[in-house]
Amino acid sequence: MDSIWLEYGWTLLILIGLEGLLSADNALVLAVIAKHLPEGEKKRAINYGIIGAFIFRFGALFAISFIANVWQVQAIGAIYLIYLGVKSLIGSSHEEEESTDDKPAKGKGFWPTVAKIGLADLVFAIDSILAAVALALALPNSPLPNFGGMDGGKFIVVIVAGIAGLILIKYAATWFVQLLKVRPSLETTAYLIVAWVGIKLAVITLSHKDVGVLDEHFAHSVGWTVTFWAVLLSIAIGGWFWSGRHLRKDESKELYRNSGS
Repeated sequence: MDSIWLEYGWTLLILIGLEGLLSADNALVLAVIAKHLPEGEKKRAINYGIIGAFIFRFGALFAISFIANVWQVQAIGAIYLIYLGVKSLIGSSHEEEESTDDKPAKGKGFWPTVAKIGLADLVFAIDSILAAVALALALPNSPLPNFGGMDGGKFIVVIVAGIAGLILIKYAATWFVQLLKVRPSLETTAYLIVAWVGIKLAVITLSHKDVGVLDEHFAHSVGWTVTFWAVLLSIAIGGWFWSGRHLRKDESKELYRNSGS
């Protein structure tokens, strides 16, 4: 029995780390979506986003069976994230050209922004729960009664990891807002991450037993898991260094203008 709880404890630590990474992605996207708003509205939108993340993730915990078994939910999430990432990457240059216009861009008001944040929160909640459940289901059954359609011990592991992720979102979102002021080009990195997480959900959908395009076990195989995290970390690290070079170029231009004046 002791070995079972040791395995549960080790899996919980891994899940907390995993939820931390997913929460950082969620928080970065939240900060990017709200960054065009005035300072006061930006803080309100982010606070609403954090509340939304809490609601959706807790809701997802009690709908685990539905989320894990209905592939259409996963497919909608995948399509939305890929659409959001690609649309934002393609449209970024167009938005820069229009940035001198004093009129607010269509769909860039406070409530449309909050709605966009809410949709992103919902999809990240689905991805977070699917990732947690995939690890938890590999654990042996505990002596605890079933809850939420899962073994009680596995459910506790998932919910504790989810709470840890929500706490990290709270602090990470505020930090990313400040970071984007210093490194605005990190916005591109954020949307690349969004699209890549969308591809991950697409792989989960295609591996669903009722879809059968990919092998049922492929989405949770070691090879795909290592590939996903390797690419995700490469995007994050590469984006950080790229934004640093971009920042130094901007500083050099500013120094040159000041010296010429």
